[in-house]
Amino acid sequence: MLDRKKMYRYFYAKREKEPMKKILLIIMLVILTVFPVGCSKEQPGIILSALSCAGNTLTEEDLTLPEFHIKLSFTGDMILTADKNNSRSDNFHYYTRNYPKEYFLDKVRYIFEEDDFTTVNLECVFSDRNLAARDKGSGRAFWFKAPTENIEILTCSSVEGVSIANNHTEDYGDQGYQDTVETVVNAELEYGFEDKIIYYEKKGFRIAVVCHGLWGEWQANEIIECIEEAEKNSDYQIVFYHGGTEGVYEPEQWRVRASRKLVDYGADLVIGNHPHVLQPREVYNGAEIIYSMGNFCYGGHSQPKNRTMIYQMELTVDPMKMELTGQESTVIPCYVFTGGGNNNFQPAVIENETEKQKVLDFMDGKRSTPQ
Repeated sequence: MLDRKKMYRYFYAKREKEPMKKILLIIMLVILTVFPVGCSKEQPGIILSALSCAGNTLTEEDLTLPEFHIKLSFTGDMILTADKNNSRSDNFHYYTRNYPKEYFLDKVRYIFEEDDFTTVNLECVFSDRNLAARDKGSGRAFWFKAPTENIEILTCSSVEGVSIANNHTEDYGDQGYQDTVETVVNAELEYGFEDKIIYYEKKGFRIAVVCHGLWGEWQANEIIECIEEAEKNSDYQIVFYHGGTEGVYEPEQWRVRASRKLVDYGADLVIGNHPHVLQPREVYNGAEIIYSMGNFCYGGHSQPKNRTMIYQMELTVDPMKMELTGQESTVIPCYVFTGGGNNNFQPAVIENETEKQKVLDFMDGKRSTPQ
């Protein structure tokens, strides 16, 4: 397998699709192998014998399948409801009553439709029951429970998988958690939660997404156990974790150490969530670490920090050896909300080149803030 340090490079342009016509030649080879034919005119056979009888000999190059690509997209926190104590007239519930489900991801849907797999951090309970909120003590706290129909916001916008390994999945106790899992499964979405690993597959190449909390450096060991399990069942391992200090633009040193440790123990890509703002990325030992994806479609606040991104990783795979031959990352800078004023719960790609570059520079450690 190609050394990740040598094959890693950033990519901000759209890749053209590879031609597939050589596949036909492989099909011909398989048929010839199963049904051998000679060059004698008297021998009944397949017309494919002309390939070797008429000077059209197949070369080794002809018999090599072209590389294929797998494009993965990730977003940060998605809260598809309002806090139970939020009585604002323009909260998330207002928008679900007055707009179709397609509204919320309308300005980014085309990106998700063009990739192979989209994974988001789903940070709310789904249940139609009248459940009691979990006791969170006397401090400031939030509880997020969405009606099950809100899952359509994801399914109508080409989202394939969700992480529910976060601090709001159990806002309404065990029943709320069970209802959430049932809603996600019924919607035919993949979900990850601790040792429940997401597996995606394309043309025989398997990708594992380990979804887990990371609330202290010690918890890296739990994630490493999941990575080891994922390595038995996949070709490429991603950690999509939840943890860290909220509202700061730099990761804590313990989280830097923990994230790097995950790479040392086999993670090919590490993506963090929970701080509700973007945090920079780095390349460590050939693997990329994104310390925070920020908020995305976020019903938890009327005026969240208004910069986020869609992160994409495109893998190139040799189908003959089923090995990774390249990987290229893309940061797509986005607004959390648009139209000015308060949150309208509709993230959109940043078109202004100056504002876009601020986000890119921040993610590469060239600015202290993304805006």
